[in-house]
Amino acid sequence: MRVDGRLRQKGKRPYLFLGLILLVALLLLHHWVINLNLFPEAWDVHLRDPLDAFKQWSIRHQTTHPIFLYFFDPISSAIDFALRRVETFLLWLPWPVLLGVVFLLAQKAANLRLTLLTSFCLLFMGLVGLWEESMQTLALMAVSVLIALLIGIPLGIWAARNEKVEKGLRPFLDAMQTMPAFVYLLPVVLFFGIARVPSVIATIIYALPPAIRLTTLGIREVDKEIVEAARSFGATPRQILFKVQLPLALPTIMAGVNQTIMMALGIVVIAAMIGAAGLGGVVLDSLRSLRVGLALEAGLAIVFLAVLLDRLSEAFSTQNRTGAVVVNGRLFPTSWQKYKFITRLEAGLDWLYVSGGNLLARLAQLSRSEFIMRHAYLLASLLLLGGLLWLGRTLNWTTFPENWRLGLQGPVDTAVIWLRDNLFEFELGPFLLGTRPFSNFVILQLLDPLDAFFQEFLSWPALILLVALLGYWVSGWRLALGGAVVLFAVGLLGMWELALVTLSQVIVAVFFSLIIALPLGIWAAKSDTVTAVLRPILDFLQTIPAFVYLVPVVMLFNVGRVPGIMASVLYALPPAIRLTNLGIRQASPEAVEAAQAFGSTSRQMLFKVQLPLALPSIMTGINQTVMMVLAMVVVAGMVGGAGLGLEAVNGLARNQLGQGIEAGLAIVILAVVIDRLLLAGAARSSVGSNQ
Repeated sequence: MRVDGRLRQKGKRPYLFLGLILLVALLLLHHWVINLNLFPEAWDVHLRDPLDAFKQWSIRHQTTHPIFLYFFDPISSAIDFALRRVETFLLWLPWPVLLGVVFLLAQKAANLRLTLLTSFCLLFMGLVGLWEESMQTLALMAVSVLIALLIGIPLGIWAARNEKVEKGLRPFLDAMQTMPAFVYLLPVVLFFGIARVPSVIATIIYALPPAIRLTTLGIREVDKEIVEAARSFGATPRQILFKVQLPLALPTIMAGVNQTIMMALGIVVIAAMIGAAGLGGVVLDSLRSLRVGLALEAGLAIVFLAVLLDRLSEAFSTQNRTGAVVVNGRLFPTSWQKYKFITRLEAGLDWLYVSGGNLLARLAQLSRSEFIMRHAYLLASLLLLGGLLWLGRTLNWTTFPENWRLGLQGPVDTAVIWLRDNLFEFELGPFLLGTRPFSNFVILQLLDPLDAFFQEFLSWPALILLVALLGYWVSGWRLALGGAVVLFAVGLLGMWELALVTLSQVIVAVFFSLIIALPLGIWAAKSDTVTAVLRPILDFLQTIPAFVYLVPVVMLFNVGRVPGIMASVLYALPPAIRLTNLGIRQASPEAVEAAQAFGSTSRQMLFKVQLPLALPSIMTGINQTVMMVLAMVVVAGMVGGAGLGLEAVNGLARNQLGQGIEAGLAIVILAVVIDRLLLAGAARSSVGSNQ
């Protein structure tokens, strides 16, 4: 393998050398003969013109054309009807009933630890005074996820059973997952107006890919011998699907359901920009008014809603389906069992569970009904919930008690104001420190030089050639040609200069992310305590809505490019830290032991053995970091971040469909090019580390 790899690289050298000569010639031509800074305007295809013309046509014919009267309007009416009914029902239910539903579902699916966690997650929404908004968000989630699953699971089954369908769906799914969620809003608003219905449609589109992909994956991973055995016993394709493949693929399909729910929650705040009520609207309004405390409360409510739905769906995908009552499990860590209070509490809980299970089983046996004995837990749960419903309606418990409210807003706002006043600028001896000097450093020493390098030193054909050379070096002709063609398309869209501004911001954000994430990942790999401390922090950073990051960074850095970069850094840290930690921990034990046997120091072990072996995992983490930074481009545009993000934001704000879609497509192209280069680089490093 090592010889073949060397021969391939040796065979590439003449072409790489020729490409470098051409690159130098282009640079000399650019600096001495003709200015090639700007992509030729005459080559702009003006995609926005037909898009804007189509928008005008749709506005004129929205009440008369059959496609609206008999297709879009019925869809809109059906979704609006379902959304209003679900929302009305959730707001009609007394809050103890919904809390009881979550408690009993978690208990059935897992154990007391999950039950207490999910119950607290739901209770938190009332404690911060956002119960009604949380129910609105939950209603939007329920309708969106249900429709996404009704579409995604059948499509996933079809793709699993038909290679052509799977190949046909793949590019659409890639585009749907790469396209910034913000861009979905533009065409959706065009066909469905501004209200909650387009928010549901955008959420469905954004959340659909994992349902399709993981359903396809689950069915294809079913053991072929089991399928052949069922076929040999005369089972029809329908019986094989419903009796064999779907049951065996259920854990993977449930993982797809879980991912669909998480993706849907990820667009909650963005959907608020076109009229979706709920927690997303609260976050957006607090962002506009710079109310950090309220934004944090709503952001935490979204995080807890995500945790609740994530843990419940994961538990149901792996639950033990035998028995009526799930055992208590261990509520506290095993290391705590040395304390008498903990052991007594655990023993008491065990007794309570066993007694409750025995009582339930005894009552079911007394009924002498097989149905009651089989569904004892369900029937007992329904009786309990019915009693809570009657009590809640009688005592008017539909609204959460005001006197239970947690006062998070005041302390958070006070803390942010103090940070703003004390960290914006201060002197430490001869040094001027603070967020403003740091902001000036980022702009003057990093962003401006990068902008000058891309826009003045490199000509546009030189940059395209450089991308092609990188693609050829890490993979081959296919990636080189594909990267050059799609990057050229950015110029044809008229977005070349804005794309370079965005690229500078992405590079700076990734740079800061990696100089923080890589040392933390290495430290975590060396210490279980550090890993345990970082885990909840990373979970928080990964689940909190991206918009929430903008409020504190704007307070600290004002508006402009820097707050967008800082928000992107916070958003993109988790994958790089986690995958660096994972890669080092999974380094070959034999190689580590051999290095220790030869007397290697810890430093030598890290740099000579562990990091080289962990390089593929680290490269994957870098890839994920870049993708998450690019996902924040549009969000950063809301606080003055220049480039494609601001162009997309202005397109939505001014109702300019063509401008927004052109910017969105340019972001997608940048993401695809960088993603493919990094993935190929990771694969190349993986091959190199295995040789």
